[in-house]
Formats: sequence, structure tokens, C-alpha cells
Amino acid sequence: MKESRNLYTYRYPHPAVACDCVVFGFDGRELRVLLIERGQEPCKGMWAFPGGFMDIGESAEECVLRELQEETGLVVSEVRQVGCFSAVNRDPRERVVSVAFYSLARQSAVKGGDDAARAKWWSLDEVPQLAFDHDYMLRQAMLRLKRDLHFEPVGFGLLGDQFTIAELQRLYESILGVGFDRRNFYRKMLQTGVLQEIEEGNSSKPILFGSRREMKRMDIDSLFGVPPMPKACAPDTASAAEESHPVGRKGKLFRFDKEGYDRMKEDGNFRLEF
Repeated sequence: MKESRNLYTYRYPHPAVACDCVVFGFDGRELRVLLIERGQEPCKGMWAFPGGFMDIGESAEECVLRELQEETGLVVSEVRQVGCFSAVNRDPRERVVSVAFYSLARQSAVKGGDDAARAKWWSLDEVPQLAFDHDYMLRQAMLRLKRDLHFEPVGFGLLGDQFTIAELQRLYESILGVGFDRRNFYRKMLQTGVLQEIEEGNSSKPILFGSRREMKRMDIDSLFGVPPMPKACAPDTASAAEESHPVGRKGKLFRFDKEGYDRMKEDGNFRLEF
């Protein structure tokens, strides 16, 4: 039997493995991303995603959760893999392959730790040039988030336990970079069947919308009713929606019906397309 000290030896050169995490937050108006300012070389003083080298006894998921907490103080419960970044010269120190993940988190206070000088939430429009290949990593993470949003209700993780339709519309427009017709968005979102209206008086009895049959027929075009328009051409949907429907901050409140959604998935080959 080989000794345990030889378990991980290999006579050919092999790369180091790192993990990075693209964390998205939502401030009620726009999508934001969490960055850390590097406190050490290489790329000292530049901004990057939280991450670091994987220890020999941990998985990639364990590594990225640990590094995120050490460098920002943020604890998340779920990460989704974006992909593997393996350009030969992506890191000047040595041959490094990074496994990148993304996560959705409600925006909270963060603080730089370990080898991160600072941690800060950034608007996507204000993100500076990033270290290593993290600009490309961000673009890939955005593509993955948009793709996931079309098939799963992942965006609800960025909202509070209770939200208005206007807030939900701002979230979807921020992620997808498009504007939606406010009336169609209001109507179609209620028809998805994954929303519960919170009655006045804080009643725990929800009002359900839609049906399994309706949801199984839906695709992205029918959900929103109209082709998406470029964001630059979009009307002020947030204020307009609140004027046309009682769904502003002081209007109707909703919550995401996770149990109902899980039951619908168990019915068969069902995928909710947003």
C-alpha cells in the first residue's frame, strides 16, 4: 500500500487551482457586483472578485465559500458554477486554472479581510478594469445569470421576503438589460403561478395566481407579452407601473411561492421560462 504522503504526487508539471466568486446584489434599483481591492501583488491596488487557491482537502465549492467569507465577511448558502478559466498566461505568478462561480445575495455591509484591502459593492456601470481575466469572467457570469433566469426563478433571491411587482420589474430589467411593457409584465407575472399576494392585515393566507397547465405552456415571449426593447429606449417603467397599478412600494405586496414551484417541477418535464 502506498503511503498517504504520496497520494497527491505526480511526476508531470500541473497547474494550481483557484476559485473565484462573482456575487450579485440588488439595491432596489439596479444590479450590483461585489469586488475586493487586492492588497498584495500581483495586481496590488486593482479590483477583482473574491477568491483564492484551493486547499488540497477541499472541494471547489468549499474553497469559494471560504474565500468569500475570509475576504469580504459575506456568507452565502448557494453558488452556481460559471465555468473554468484556463488561459495559459492569466496569472503572472504561475500556471493557475480558476473555477468561477456566481451567487446572489441581498446587499449587506462587507469588509475587506485576509489579503483583500477593501470590499465594496459596485454598480455594473461603474465597475473599473479588473485584475487578471476577471473582466471576461464578469461577462460570462452575466450570461450565465441571464440564461438561468429564463428557466428558473433565481432572481427572487435578490429580493426581500416581500416585494412589489414594480420592484420585481426593476430587478428583471436590471438583470436582462431590457425594458418591459409595464401592463404586460404585471399581468404575465401574476399568471406564472409562483407569486403569493400578501393580504392586508398580514394574513398568512396567500392568493395564488395561474395554474400548472398555464405555466407549462409558457415561453419567454409569451411571458412578457412584447419583444424586449433596448434599455436606453425603455420608458421609466418603475414610476409608470406604480401609476397604472397599485403595486408600488405602498401597494400590494407579494412573496415567492417556493413550495408551489417545487411541486410543479415534480409534475414532470417542467421548466419555468422567464
